[in-house]
Amino acid sequence: MNFKDYRDFTGSSPEKFFKSSLFRSENLLLGLNCLEPGQSQPEHGHTSQDKFYFVLEGQGEFSVGEESRTLGPGLAAWAPAGLPHGVRNEGDQRLVILVGIAPAPG
Repeated sequence: MNFKDYRDFTGSSPEKFFKSSLFRSENLLLGLNCLEPGQSQPEHGHTSQDKFYFVLEGQGEFSVGEESRTLGPGLAAWAPAGLPHGVRNEGDQRLVILVGIAPAPG
């Protein structure tokens, strides 16, 4: 399938944020991260992969390196390879983020 509706891939998990893949090849992973209020993706890094976050729904606090910003729908964050990054949903609704990682992990 070369065409997908991201809303078919959203979900939640009470233990930790929800992840799903829309598309994956050896060159690119394109997926969703869904964070309920209070959930976070701890700061981490990818030594040889670039990553972007694009907010589809909700609002979150994103960190990339030493910078931190609150982003809502239509806004994006870029984390070049090796730079620590993370996100926290401090809002009162689900945060849905389109995530791209290149090259794909694994």
